[in-house]
Amino acid sequence: MPTDKAGGGPSLVCVLLSFVLGMVLRIIPIPAAWFPANPDWLALLLVYWTLNAPERVGVVTAWLLGLIADVLTGRLLGQYALAYTVIAYLNLRVRLSLQSLPMPAQSLWVLVLLLLGEGLVLWTQRIELAESVRLIYWLPTLTGALAWPLVVLAMRGGDRATRRS
Repeated sequence: MPTDKAGGGPSLVCVLLSFVLGMVLRIIPIPAAWFPANPDWLALLLVYWTLNAPERVGVVTAWLLGLIADVLTGRLLGQYALAYTVIAYLNLRVRLSLQSLPMPAQSLWVLVLLLLGEGLVLWTQRIELAESVRLIYWLPTLTGALAWPLVVLAMRGGDRATRRS
C-alpha cells in the first residue's frame, strides 16, 4: 500500500481504492445460496481504516461511504450512513486499546460492531421481528468477523509489498 510522503500513513488513493474494491464486492453478483454468507466488506474496511489510519478515515468518511452503500444497495437513504457512522465512532473511541489485542479479541470486537450495524439497519427498516428476522439475517456479521483476520493480512501484505518497492 503506498504511503503518504508527509505523514507516513497510507495514501488517500490506496484508501479510496480499497473502498472501491469493497463496493464491488458488495454488489457483485454471487449465487443466491452464498448471498447470506457474504460479509459487509465496506464495514470491514471501514473498521480496518479507522483502526489503522484515523487521520484518513473518520466519522465523516463513514457517513459518506454509508450514503454510497445506501444508493448501491437500493436501501432507504441514510440506513448504512447511520450504521457506518456509529461503527466508525465506536471503533475510533477504542482504537488505541484495540490495536494491542490479539486477533481473536479483535475479531470479537468486529463481530460486535457488525452486529450493531446490522441491528441499526434493521431498526431503520421498522421490520416486524416475528415475520422477517431469521437467524440467517445475522450470518453476514459472523462471516465478517471470521473474515477480519484475512482483511488485516491482505491489507498489511499490500503495505509490505509497496514498502519494498
